[in-house]
Amino acid sequence: MIKFSRISVILLAVLLVSACGTVKMGRDFDVGVFAARIEQGVTTQSQVRSWLGEPASAGVSLATDGERFDEWAYYFAEGEMADMSAAKVKILQIKFDKQGKVRGYNWSASRQ
Repeated sequence: MIKFSRISVILLAVLLVSACGTVKMGRDFDVGVFAARIEQGVTTQSQVRSWLGEPASAGVSLATDGERFDEWAYYFAEGEMADMSAAKVKILQIKFDKQGKVRGYNWSASRQ
């Protein structure tokens, strides 16, 4: 019986700690650094990588006229397990042309 109660207490403690824990996804990045340095048609993939590190994901974007772009995404989310409605979220998507230069970007963030 003693072993059962010790296990129960340990499991309960683990559940309580995890319920109050902070969850993080992705790697935090500074959008301000990116926005201050970016020059459309000039900034290269190498420069972006040096400022922000490796992208969280990479893919291809197809414009309505058929032009293809490499697209990188950076994201970061942080919140409490007990209340993810108050989570902080940032997303940055960058499009590069065939020469590896920035053609455009989108970024968004939660209002917290």
